Amino acid sequence: MKNPEAAWFGDRAVDPAEKTSLVRGVFSSVAQRYAVMNDLMSLGIHRVWKQRFVAKVAPRAGERMVDVAGGTGDIALKLAAAGAEVTVCDLNPDMVGVGRDRALDRGRLDIGWSVGNAQALPFPDNSFDAYTIAFGLRNVTEIDTALAEARRVLRFGGRFFCLEFSTVVVPGLAQAYDLHSRYVIPALGSAVANDRGSYQYLVESIRRFPPQAELATRMEAEGLSRVSVENLSGGIAAIHGGWKI
Repeated sequence: MKNPEAAWFGDRAVDPAEKTSLVRGVFSSVAQRYAVMNDLMSLGIHRVWKQRFVAKVAPRAGERMVDVAGGTGDIALKLAAAGAEVTVCDLNPDMVGVGRDRALDRGRLDIGWSVGNAQALPFPDNSFDAYTIAFGLRNVTEIDTALAEARRVLRFGGRFFCLEFSTVVVPGLAQAYDLHSRYVIPALGSAVANDRGSYQYLVESIRRFPPQAELATRMEAEGLSRVSVENLSGGIAAIHGGWKI
């Protein structure tokens, strides 16, 4: 069965037609505090993961790249600093606004910004040398559809990279992380962002995201080749890579 996650918004069963608007609402709510909350929730480790992610992408000057669900600008700024031509595409205009402002504050006028859905990207076939998505795929209504879209917009020989929370593979760490995500993250959302509900959803979305091997299989089913997986911090996060060949 394709896209089983489409019927779930966190742990709540929903009509798939509603899910995209519900996700858009979450990120409108958290946009202004999103960067601060990332540091608090991960104790800053997300910065290390993102550095490793960009190193795996290995951007080169002149390459065309699309960063999907990249509204914060974190990944796009790093790719652009290496000389890549980067376009950010995010479902939520509030997140795009935050990311664009951050880029302008850093003097980066060369990043493109667009509002669009990962399931129907507003770009022609064979447009990009690399596709990146960091902490965004689990919020997509139809993951398999998004993977097919990623392949569509990649040029032949193009690379796909996904950084996402995943399934912890270290037993003792798994229990500690479960307690942290179940109790600490929603409490931080309430105290810092005045929004417990959105961060409760984000925790639930992590638990429902397919484990490493399943996502790799689904990537292959949508035509991505030479799929690889690298666990980070014992599987708290993982980088999935693939090629259009």
